[in-house]
Amino acid sequence: MLDAIVRFFTRTFQAIGRGLGLAVAFVLKPFVWLGRWFTSRGVILKILLGVFLLGIVVLYGYFFWTTQRWNGFDPDYARVYETRTGTEAGTPKTPTAGIITSDEDAKETETAVKTCRRSLLVDATADLVDFNVNQNAWISSMLLYKIGLFGLDWDKTPFFDNKASFQRGVNQAVRRTTIELVDTLGRVRGTSQIDPDLQSARGSLQFDESTWYFGWSPFGPKTPTPSFYRSAAKDLKKFNTRLEKCEAVFDARADNLLQFVDRIANDIGATSAILRERSENYNSGWFDTRADDRFWFAYGQLYGYYGILKAARTDFADVIEERRLTALWDELEQQLRASLNIRPTIISNGAESGWLMPSHLATLGFYVLRVRSNLVEIRLVLDR
Repeated sequence: MLDAIVRFFTRTFQAIGRGLGLAVAFVLKPFVWLGRWFTSRGVILKILLGVFLLGIVVLYGYFFWTTQRWNGFDPDYARVYETRTGTEAGTPKTPTAGIITSDEDAKETETAVKTCRRSLLVDATADLVDFNVNQNAWISSMLLYKIGLFGLDWDKTPFFDNKASFQRGVNQAVRRTTIELVDTLGRVRGTSQIDPDLQSARGSLQFDESTWYFGWSPFGPKTPTPSFYRSAAKDLKKFNTRLEKCEAVFDARADNLLQFVDRIANDIGATSAILRERSENYNSGWFDTRADDRFWFAYGQLYGYYGILKAARTDFADVIEERRLTALWDELEQQLRASLNIRPTIISNGAESGWLMPSHLATLGFYVLRVRSNLVEIRLVLDR
């Protein structure tokens, strides 16, 4: 009886071993054939093929490096937008106190009065664009990202798409902000003409996120996405330079802040719905290959709005103080900063009541809803 059991397990393991051997041989067969074919070729062809293969290795090495290295990432980056004090953006700076003793002093005083405060909101927007396309490579328009994994979209795999999704989330916050800058914040009650620099920046940031140097529809060479975004950052900085010279407008009124906050709340609300849909209908835990891009898009959006809203607090300082919004705005910033502490190594989309695999989408979604709730409260106060 014991011998029969031993023979059974022996035959079983031998069969498994033969099966594994056949599987390995099947996988290696194309490479063995290529190796034999390569060794039988001439020297010139070998050199050309070697250079081609080396180029592929270098390209993929650069791609893997850029997708894993996040230059300039700092959850506390928004602190720089609260260091300046004074009146709201766009208002004239108060000249230095002193006694005017000559015509020259009077001219200097007149010049000082014409100096206005730049907008930290515009600075934050330009800095986020710079972070996306200058400090880091813009992943979504890279050739190897567009090719995918053997033709499969990287977003549908668990590999190398986290940074791209994060960048698109930041870009979503930037796009929304430039729209509001053009429509309301950079105009006087919506009756003045649209600022040309802000209009140019908005148009550039609305450009497709995945355009490379060459495309098929339409066929021919193209200007890649990062070039448009770099142009937008330059236009935003030009606007702020003109604003400092009092040659542009930043209308820091309560109704403009109300509309800006309301649009951000709606934008974040849409992201919350995306997280909820994925969390409720797909509970594959660590094996949900689309959970990571949903998570990092929402994370990037919160990352972008953290700096933008921190800067808006300075630009609308008088409105926030007059409407007694300080406590609510403090809570908003605390929720935004707390959400940025959620940075799991592997994103899991398990059941919310599960005990083995966590639900990172539900966790981040909680903070998204908290931020939106704070924004709605601020809006209600401004609407009174």
